[in-house]
Amino acid sequence: MHLTRSRVALAGVALTLAACAPSRKPDPAPSPAADPRNNLKAGLFDSGEYISNLKVVSKAVSPPGFLGITNSDLAFTGNYVIQGNYNGPVVWDISNPAKPELVVAYECPASQNDVSVYKNLMFMSAEAQNGRVDCKPGGVREAVSPERMRGVRIFDISNIKEPKLVANVQTCRGSHTHTVLEDPKDRANVYIYVSGSSGIRPKTELAGCEGDLASDDPNSSRLRIEIIKVPLANPSQAAVVGRANIFAGLGPAPSHGLSDADKAAAEQQLATARRTGAFIARNPQSGADMVVPGQLVRPMLDSIARARGASTPNAADSAAARPLMQAAMNRIFSGAAGGGGRGGERSQCHDITVYPALGLAGGACEGHGLLLDISNPANPVRLDAVADSNFAYWHSATFNNDGTQILFSDEWGGGGAPKLRAGDKPEWGANAIFEIVNRKLVFKSYYKIPTYQSSNENCVAHNGSLIPIPGRDVMVQAWYQGGISVFDWTDPANPKEIASFDRGPIDGTRMVSGGSWSVYWYNGQIVSSEIARGLDVAQLVPSPYITQNEIDAANTVKWSELNAQGQPKISWPPSFALAKAYTDQLERKGCAASAVSALRSQITAAEKASGAARNTALTAAVTAAEGARGCDGKKTDLLKKALQDLQAPAM
Repeated sequence: MHLTRSRVALAGVALTLAACAPSRKPDPAPSPAADPRNNLKAGLFDSGEYISNLKVVSKAVSPPGFLGITNSDLAFTGNYVIQGNYNGPVVWDISNPAKPELVVAYECPASQNDVSVYKNLMFMSAEAQNGRVDCKPGGVREAVSPERMRGVRIFDISNIKEPKLVANVQTCRGSHTHTVLEDPKDRANVYIYVSGSSGIRPKTELAGCEGDLASDDPNSSRLRIEIIKVPLANPSQAAVVGRANIFAGLGPAPSHGLSDADKAAAEQQLATARRTGAFIARNPQSGADMVVPGQLVRPMLDSIARARGASTPNAADSAAARPLMQAAMNRIFSGAAGGGGRGGERSQCHDITVYPALGLAGGACEGHGLLLDISNPANPVRLDAVADSNFAYWHSATFNNDGTQILFSDEWGGGGAPKLRAGDKPEWGANAIFEIVNRKLVFKSYYKIPTYQSSNENCVAHNGSLIPIPGRDVMVQAWYQGGISVFDWTDPANPKEIASFDRGPIDGTRMVSGGSWSVYWYNGQIVSSEIARGLDVAQLVPSPYITQNEIDAANTVKWSELNAQGQPKISWPPSFALAKAYTDQLERKGCAASAVSALRSQITAAEKASGAARNTALTAAVTAAEGARGCDGKKTDLLKKALQDLQAPAM
């Protein structure tokens, strides 16, 4: 009798779901000037906070010896979070997200110490001159030394409490970041794409390193990404197997000047410099006056003083140095990479995000955004390249799940400068969203968090990942001292923030680096690497933008490990939460409320039933859902498949 009544009700649903209300106009864009994140109280552990549509469940403090040292990127394996730190990797157990437990803090100084994992292996980047092959502190004093480590370290973490260093793979420009690539056709090896942005090593320290940072010679190490092959049966034999030139033919990238906020800050700095007698010279690239950096002034003054037999410079030495400063500045800028400074560079990628399931990669390559074919891991091929005068430094890339869109971030200011002030343009230091059409990049829009941050907060777009909300493209992203932002870019022309968490500046009187370096979704948790403090763990909560059903469906996605730069294809196991999430999305779009309510009731009835009765109810719900096609055909198909996947095989 119950099933008969259900069939009658579902017949009505099939008729009424076809009539869907028109899509509502998007809400007005929020005003950054009125955002509640503005002007939060400063402090290291007692700052003001603003939380929107999230729940922060824990705030773990970095251990002694690592607290106050820069925390960098994150990787995940099992219940563990591995957090890079300039003093070495820190491993946390987040089995209980409300109480992360420190597992090990492994001393191994270098920068940036970004980390990735693959099964029992951990990989870590080393770029600066202070890295040693034995992981010991103290650095290397010699200009050329076999003790220096600049490249990718490989650890065996079979016992994660005691990481074991098994290989140091040296590279020509060190490893600022790296990307682990699994080749579906080669299960015996993994590949690592190395993004090195430092100076080229002398060949006396590492054979095969060629060229300098000003050279356009196609054989120069400046124009190549190094590719490491790691034999899984013997990772100690990992070695560079390729040096791919994916930059051939790229011209200088367009760039933009200073923002109004930068101009005001520069004018104030120059006024103070003139008043105090500091050294000023003309920037040979921009033509504007600038304060000469102390690291250039001090050696010149010391040299002049020594020439007259003194150890301390005096006023006469200072007067003698002033006319020499301009020539020194000209020499420095003439040797800058690419001749155009950081924003014009076209010879290295900061991050390469690979999507093995699609055979594609997105290269955020300093002056350009690249789309790459990685079907042959050892020989990536450039498919397309884009440049943008609004972008200063292409930093990272994220695909949407079906690979039809890609988002690039702009780390304007290099992560150490304030770039979300009222005088900074909304399209600078933001994200650029592209559609991928016939393997070409088509620009759609920019996204920047709708808030103003102070001049004492380093704030610019940085690392993030997708949140697996079905049927939508939702991402969580770090913005340094702008905190974390969750936004929806399903419509690439109209991205919209839907959740956030921010703290006030670490210091209200001066710039102190801090904030979220990277934030990623992993098995229901949103985990943020806080540069100056430690590790934050948050969770989504229901809001007008995300329902509990959507959160529950996302949380059915379980990964055994995650490197955000090795993007996995997201798939959702059958669940009633999945069907309910799609139903909620039909309602959000404006489909007739009575029809959605009736369909939701039938899904609930099917969930309570079992066996043949459940299958019958699900079949009827599939038929009813077809009536929504005129409202949203794509969502209707997703809902129907979710219902069909719940049907048990006939016995």
